[in-house]
Amino acid sequence: MLDVHLWNTPNGYKILLFLEEAGMPYRMIAVNIGKGDQFSPDFLKIAPNNKIPAIVDYEPLEGSAPLSIFESGAILLYLADKSRQFIPQDLASRFDTIQWLFWQMANLGPMAGQNGHFSAYAPEKIPYAITRYVNETNRLYAVMNKRLADRDYLAGDYSIADMACYPWIVPHASHGQDLREFPRLKQWFERIESRPATQRAYEKGKSINPKPGISDEAKQVLFGQSAKNVR
Repeated sequence: MLDVHLWNTPNGYKILLFLEEAGMPYRMIAVNIGKGDQFSPDFLKIAPNNKIPAIVDYEPLEGSAPLSIFESGAILLYLADKSRQFIPQDLASRFDTIQWLFWQMANLGPMAGQNGHFSAYAPEKIPYAITRYVNETNRLYAVMNKRLADRDYLAGDYSIADMACYPWIVPHASHGQDLREFPRLKQWFERIESRPATQRAYEKGKSINPKPGISDEAKQVLFGQSAKNVR
């Protein structure tokens, strides 16, 4: 059994996508990041960066004590290795998958995240920042579209690389992107969207936060962090 500490954000959905596809038993534990649950001492024991998601595996492969892991990319890689699902076992294909997982962690997630922040949540509209991140998101969509020219998924078969990227493409409209400009990416998106496991994952994610939205108080919690929140 796994405990999955999450909120219904793109990074949280990555883990639900995997678990629903793999059929691994898990328990969702809501971490309301708008109310500051991520700063609780119990959560910080397993996620020292005070960010979701994080997991606790009570049955690690080595039979050791419960194992906690934070960072969504690390969690996906751990779960894939444990279950031997959604990551190839041969060296070349394995690292093809891992490099696209890292690409999401270093590029698509951060850039789309800043896009969403300056476009929707910043207290003042800063044209330079909005243009910068909308354009970079646009470039990254093109990278994916090009990659998908001769394959259905980013690393061949459906893998943790696709699970990492998909939730960050879901808000494409609010990020100023039109999937019709990227036909192969659009097909990829619709292919994943139609998977039963994807639909289950999003239904379960919505159940922990039926009324999405960010209040002014939540913005202070989410966007007003500094070193004082770590000490």
